[in-house]
Amino acid sequence: MLPYIAKLPDEERRQLTEVIRLLLRQTFLLERKYDKKTGRFLFNKDYRFLSLHLEFLQDYFEAAGIELKENTQTGVMYLTGEDVLADRLTKLSTIYLLILKLIYDEQMSQASTSVNIYTTLGDLNARTGSFQLLKERPSPTEIRRTLTLLRRYQILEVPDGMEELESDTRLIIYPSINMVLLGSSVRELIKSFEEEPHGTNDQ
Repeated sequence: MLPYIAKLPDEERRQLTEVIRLLLRQTFLLERKYDKKTGRFLFNKDYRFLSLHLEFLQDYFEAAGIELKENTQTGVMYLTGEDVLADRLTKLSTIYLLILKLIYDEQMSQASTSVNIYTTLGDLNARTGSFQLLKERPSPTEIRRTLTLLRRYQILEVPDGMEELESDTRLIIYPSINMVLLGSSVRELIKSFEEEPHGTNDQ
């Protein structure tokens, strides 16, 4: 056992193990997350705990070639490194990410006072269609699977639930979307998808 961990009380050691597993599972950790019961953004206790052990965890992940970074402005901690997230994304989830980032940037440029942006599934699909990024409209099952994946990685939330997905189903885009596409020109990436032959759709 590492000396740093060995010195911790049993409960704190258990929490540290859990937060490491959580980061590896979902890549991003948000300071505030939407709570369906209250309809508000509540503080995430795991974020505070990670902050207390940030320096150790940065060294811990560095040994595996992974960086643990914190964006204090938007309240996001995240893992970054070669293929940390990219190898887990389908083509549809990648396309949705690009369109969500486009929507996020547009709304933030309108002097939004929140780091969390609202849109709808209908707007997301309409934008995807307008760029002609998919040969065929994805099935409800594919859409549900993709939204579930993006929720798991703390990129969006579906406050209305996943049971009935309609065009007016609300989506909350978390600021972690900026970490996925950090420094990337979204419109250029979308253009690269437009130029791809439409014969493949890796779902």
